[in-house]
Amino acid sequence: MNTEVLEIAGLEVELVRKPIKNLHLGVYPPEGRVRVAAPSAVSDEAVRVAVISRMGWINRQRNKFQSQARQSQREYVSGETYFHLGQRYRLRVIEQRRTAGVRISGDQHLELAVPPGSDVALREKVFQRWQRGLLRERALVLVDEWSAQLGVSPPTLGIKRMKTKWGTCNHAARRVWLNLELIKKPPVCISYIALHEIAHLLERNHGEAFVALLDLHMPNWRTHRDQLNAEPLAHEEWIG
Repeated sequence: MNTEVLEIAGLEVELVRKPIKNLHLGVYPPEGRVRVAAPSAVSDEAVRVAVISRMGWINRQRNKFQSQARQSQREYVSGETYFHLGQRYRLRVIEQRRTAGVRISGDQHLELAVPPGSDVALREKVFQRWQRGLLRERALVLVDEWSAQLGVSPPTLGIKRMKTKWGTCNHAARRVWLNLELIKKPPVCISYIALHEIAHLLERNHGEAFVALLDLHMPNWRTHRDQLNAEPLAHEEWIG
């Protein structure tokens, strides 16, 4: 893999050459960094033409990122707002000497139980451990269900935080990774991403065959994709 930086129409573009078939153009947060992954045989001039042809789209995505309100740094104190499975909750911190953890109360609160005097790092660790466990539990069921529908063996599932992807699929290792941020989204969005990544076990690229798989198994997948991208991690397009 070879990485370089090109200046195209006054814009710095990170160019990564890989053994892939199609050119992939992405715009990433927080400031709208532009990155192109291109097949090794594609010339710099071809990359320039592709980027310039999509400059209107690139500028729209960069403007979206730059106009988005930034989430303030979490302090894990009572009163902060958190989303869980598409629902909004207020955080209520309870200091106690018993086991640390999180539970959903009946009054639209997430109750975070932590030891007295706990710092932000510990509170975040407890909270994200709870999120990770719930997402894994839900995702394991979805992975099994979608794998059965697509006629493939269930891949290994991993959960991690990612800056630019809702999920990834390592075809060779047969491993699917889901972004921990998905636990904040409606369940149907989690299901869509699980299907999306498992479909990559059959179709590596976002070509017509891949889209046909999604259309067959989740006809309204575009609605769920748009719902996720209302507050995107990144804007991407496949070209060619």
